[in-house]
Amino acid sequence: MGDAMVSGARAPSVLSMTSDPPPSGARANIPRVDLDLVDRANRGDQSALSQLYERHRDYVARLALRFTGDREDAMDVLQETFIYFFGRFPGFELRAKLTTFLYPVVRNCALSHRRKKARANPVDPQSLDIAAHAPNETGWELETLHAVVRLLPEPQREVVLMRFVDDFSMAEIAEALEIPLGTVKSRLHHALNALREDENTKRYFDR
Repeated sequence: MGDAMVSGARAPSVLSMTSDPPPSGARANIPRVDLDLVDRANRGDQSALSQLYERHRDYVARLALRFTGDREDAMDVLQETFIYFFGRFPGFELRAKLTTFLYPVVRNCALSHRRKKARANPVDPQSLDIAAHAPNETGWELETLHAVVRLLPEPQREVVLMRFVDDFSMAEIAEALEIPLGTVKSRLHHALNALREDENTKRYFDR
């Protein structure tokens, strides 16, 4: 993100506990710090926006890199994502985990960015598949997972990565992708069956 956004940021403060009742329903899974920061941002606190950026910048950057496969493009998507997100204030309501909200924003920004880039420099459409090459994420397990799922159909591959890399619940995947929960389960089921049947990948999933 631009220096202007980062320069005014300070490390998230430890928010004091209040007597407010805990959130219910889907909001019960949202980190309290995000709820408090969103509330402050809706009241015009610019430092709360900076803290939200600091808390979720790395996640957005990793996800943008997964979709674009290019670090410079990923930084453009990072900026576009937070411009869109901050444009929702005041009045933004956090109804689920912020990562669940941010996922489709990053996805759509990345796809839009790739379409613009493809028009300027036509490329093989096959190279645009999600996770076509593994980002430099921490841990060999994640890099291995990216490698072994690359031959799955894109919808199945996306669900596998969301479940096992991003640690989304099935319901969160359904919400982020705006598809029925049954579709998520079906895609994951078929993907895992294919990975378990493949001699090159079954050792990672046959458990």
